[in-house]
Amino acid sequence: MSSSDCVLQAVNLHKSFGPRHVLRGVEFGLRPGELLGVLGENGAGKTTLLRVLSGVLRADRGEVVHRGRLGYCPQRIVVNDELTVGQHLRYFQSAYHLDDLAVAEMLAEQLGLAPFRHTRAGLLSGGTRQKLNLTIALMHDPEVVLMDEPYQGFDWENYLTFWTLTDQLRARGRSVLVISHLAHDTDRFDRLLRLSGGQVEPADAMAGAELEPAS
Repeated sequence: MSSSDCVLQAVNLHKSFGPRHVLRGVEFGLRPGELLGVLGENGAGKTTLLRVLSGVLRADRGEVVHRGRLGYCPQRIVVNDELTVGQHLRYFQSAYHLDDLAVAEMLAEQLGLAPFRHTRAGLLSGGTRQKLNLTIALMHDPEVVLMDEPYQGFDWENYLTFWTLTDQLRARGRSVLVISHLAHDTDRFDRLLRLSGGQVEPADAMAGAELEPAS
């Protein structure tokens, strides 16, 4: 796969924190319309990798190249407890320079977030806060979507809704990278990578089955 075939390309990424080398020459590409899973044990550096790919964190060495708008749903929910759901959406409408909230409202309806439009984020449950986190990441209709365990706090019904939404993104040609450590997720991906020892390598369903279920 050449770099010209990819909407996102990680090239020789290195990242250390003091003496700890987290990423050691990570290289891979994300294809158009692909759902790519990145697996790994706790502490393997999956979140660090996604933060580097999204531009939140600078790599010590290497580069990230991507085409089109980027959407990033971090593992840690970043919302303002004092703002309502609706105020968050209007804030990011301005930040993304969107003409309207049509996509955000569609996502809120699909995820079951719409009834909480006038509720402050600090009063939402963990799962509902995550729905807001996900809506913010997707409301500008990005071509490339990076998600770090995006269904944390979801019950089974919402978990399935998430995967329906992901299928819809792929059907529209969006490219999606999901960090996961759930063994039963592995058959949902077009391709799997495992992050281990600071490097990525191809993973299969058996490799995913070795991972610990979410607690």
